[in-house]
Amino acid sequence: MTVAHKPVTAEELLLMPEGGVRRELVEGEIREMNPAGNVHGRIAARFSARLFQHVEAHNLGSVFAAETGFKISSNPDTVRAPDVAFVRRERIEEVGEVEGYWPGAPDLAVEVVSPNDSYTGVEEKVAAWLQAGTRTVVVVEPRTRTLTVRSSRTEIRVLTEGEVLDVGEVVPAWTLPVADVFG
Repeated sequence: MTVAHKPVTAEELLLMPEGGVRRELVEGEIREMNPAGNVHGRIAARFSARLFQHVEAHNLGSVFAAETGFKISSNPDTVRAPDVAFVRRERIEEVGEVEGYWPGAPDLAVEVVSPNDSYTGVEEKVAAWLQAGTRTVVVVEPRTRTLTVRSSRTEIRVLTEGEVLDVGEVVPAWTLPVADVFG
């Protein structure tokens, strides 16, 4: 006997008690995640800090920390939370202050790969971000000390420690040496 489960909505997800569990919502289905480890957290913080400094200095928009949910599709709802995100000022002003999840995709999403992440899972997230309208997704791979920059399903750049990340007009005039991401 198969029991049909009613899809969870973004509003229901927002009201769930935290209980020390990280969650995302994918097409109405709850996905629980382990807390981030030391390396993951340090890399995400380093990336976020450098992006934040530039964005604030030039009034470009808002940088969001890990755990910030973005509602990227409805019926059934999908709420994803990148490790670092950026939304342009024009979009922030257009939408205004939001109490719940940001309605739509960020302009830039950064995913730091954890040891327990599968290749398929990371690719699923990248595809979801791009499909929802994210202009650039950066996947940080601590094991290989590389950044994979995706602007579409076919536009892929892999950067190594001797190179510099530049996401063009997504975050104007911002660059980040890849080596700085890993410290």
